[in-house]
Amino acid sequence: MLDLSTPMAKIVFWSMLLLIGLFMFFPIYWLVISSLKTESELYLITPTLWPREFTLDHFRTAIFEGDLGLHLYNSLVVSLSSAALNATLAVYAGYSFAKYRYFGRKPVMLFMLAAQMFPFGLLLITIYPQLTNWGLLDTRLGLMVSYIVFALPVATYMLYSYFSQVPNELIEAARADGASDLRIFHTIVLPISIAPIITVFLYSFMWSWNDLLYSLTLIISADLRTVGPGLLLNYLNEANSDWGGAMAASLLASLPVTLAFIALQRFFIQGATAGAVK
Repeated sequence: MLDLSTPMAKIVFWSMLLLIGLFMFFPIYWLVISSLKTESELYLITPTLWPREFTLDHFRTAIFEGDLGLHLYNSLVVSLSSAALNATLAVYAGYSFAKYRYFGRKPVMLFMLAAQMFPFGLLLITIYPQLTNWGLLDTRLGLMVSYIVFALPVATYMLYSYFSQVPNELIEAARADGASDLRIFHTIVLPISIAPIITVFLYSFMWSWNDLLYSLTLIISADLRTVGPGLLLNYLNEANSDWGGAMAASLLASLPVTLAFIALQRFFIQGATAGAVK
């Protein structure tokens, strides 16, 4: 345990805490104040730490003149759908790995986890021709399928760790009463697994929402672009660099994930630690 009884220890501790806080929160602070600065102040040679004149023009432009609403809609559809599909698959796969014993169970689970060792770009090379052959390139469904490649292994292992801690006596008692395996799972196990399932859903949603590489590569049509490619191509491109608009749009685009995490953080923390201690 850290001893803070001496003045020097307290100085070191609070100094390190301040540095970590600055490292984590200064980019967010810079994002907010840059979205409130005038266009001329954004391009000053000496940056200002506080806006000399506040303006909401960048927010008006992002909301009423840009395609931010369309990009947010596309991101919500893809992220919510892929998160729901990923959570559903992970629930059944995790329970199967945890409570059933069958041939190839461990190799399959290790094979799924091994996918996490490969770089995102390397797997994209194999996913791209497959989506082309299936006719899913430049579609929301194709983008949803590509997100499952990375989110499903982690989500499955998280739920496997939780389901492994569910008492077998509870399941055996239900079987003795004549309940089928599906009924046991749906009426007994699922109701006590809300927290880890929400955690898996949030993890998948945030992964999909923050993606840039896959959405930029697999989506070509402008009306199907999600937030990441939309911000990049609309505000920061070869012909234009609208930093104020990019900051305002980025701040607005981050609100759905932030609000979702704030509303569900209690379940997220419970689910993240579930199964960690036996």
